[in-house]
Amino acid sequence: MAIMELPEQLIASLKNIPGFEEAAFKAVHESGEQITSVRLNSNKIFNIQYSILNGHQDRVPWSTQGYYLPRRPSFTLDPQFHAGAYYVQEASSMFLEQALKQTIDLEKRLKILDLCAAPGGKSTLIQSLITEDSLLVSNEVIKARVNVLAENMTKWGSGNVIVTNNDPKDFQRLEKYFDAIVVDAPCSGSGLFRKDPDAIAEWSENNVALCGQRQQRILTDVLPALKEGGVLVYSTCSYSLREDEDISEWLVMEMDLESLALELDPQWGIIETRSARCGANGYRFYPDRLKGEGFFIAAFRKKNTGGHEWRSGRANKRPDTVSQKEIDTIAPFLNRADGLFFIRQGDELIAMPDSLKQDLAVIQDALYIKKAGVKIGQVIRTDLVPDHELALSNLINPSVDRIDVDLETALQYLRKEELKIKCSGTGWHLVCYQQLPLGWVKILPNRVNNYYPSAWRILNK
Repeated sequence: MAIMELPEQLIASLKNIPGFEEAAFKAVHESGEQITSVRLNSNKIFNIQYSILNGHQDRVPWSTQGYYLPRRPSFTLDPQFHAGAYYVQEASSMFLEQALKQTIDLEKRLKILDLCAAPGGKSTLIQSLITEDSLLVSNEVIKARVNVLAENMTKWGSGNVIVTNNDPKDFQRLEKYFDAIVVDAPCSGSGLFRKDPDAIAEWSENNVALCGQRQQRILTDVLPALKEGGVLVYSTCSYSLREDEDISEWLVMEMDLESLALELDPQWGIIETRSARCGANGYRFYPDRLKGEGFFIAAFRKKNTGGHEWRSGRANKRPDTVSQKEIDTIAPFLNRADGLFFIRQGDELIAMPDSLKQDLAVIQDALYIKKAGVKIGQVIRTDLVPDHELALSNLINPSVDRIDVDLETALQYLRKEELKIKCSGTGWHLVCYQQLPLGWVKILPNRVNNYYPSAWRILNK
């Protein structure tokens, strides 16, 4: 194995930063060690045995549902992964849970924006923390990445999420709208050199400076959308002062935010830092001090100036209504229809919590929506053709006909292959693996139709 040559300019820039120990830092990068961690979906825990954990209980200490794995398995060949039972997330970034829990009341109805959300790790984490009547807007500016974000939010299974594809400045249309905004900003990526050694060749001091400028632009554009008294959580996977403490200092001194201190367990190995001029709090993750990759996070509160908060006006766009007859058709597929409202998008019906009806109308007026709520399916006469989103959602009725299959059959289903399933009934059935729904099949007298989405099928044999 070739020795990892870290940029000397990077090493030189870190020598006076708290927590940096050059020899240990270089050694952990040269070790070839890879850390793999997952976070379980608290909405889909049915006393099942997580095969991915294989009995291991090595917890990520700052995360409620985070676990380290002894080695990296083939997630593609694990049906529980496709069912949304867990998310493969870097352990350091799971500290977002602490930043939110310690700065806002998560028991309240909240509106939270995850601005740079793809592929979905932080959005799925946020969704697991908020109440059912809260709203998460999960945004990705890059069009090519928003599809994987929408797919991962679908697998997570919740109806209180809207996925958008907008530039940060577009959120200025929602002035003082969000209770919290999370900005995991695009950065120079030095914190991920262990996972992606090829990124070393792309690192330069000039790129760090350009990233810092871009981070300031992103934050300047989105901050008007944060309520007074609201919380901003800023993070990067960079070690560079220019992208971390310098940005924190700029937010306090130029953008007039209040830096927030977070409580740490000393055993976690996280290093607290203070910016040079105003002492803004920051938190650094070094891979030689903890089980995780390089990461920086800081939290801020927007000061109250006595200005007006968001005032809900009349939304211009009104979704097409859904008839009571259609609701009666889809109701047997739902755990409960009360507490939901239904809208039509083309031929498809979508469900969201009642509490978000006005919010959806507001977001529709201001932003481009890629996905909202849970797509239920299409009603044809008096029958529902159920959508894959419904199969993976928390809205599904437990009494819907199900077929629990073994691993081999589950993988055949996920490859969208022909299935041979013995079943006494006909019609729509959920294919499940260890009690977790994977998607729909339609049982006919002489065959089984596999309705797993073609775009999602796995190719690994």
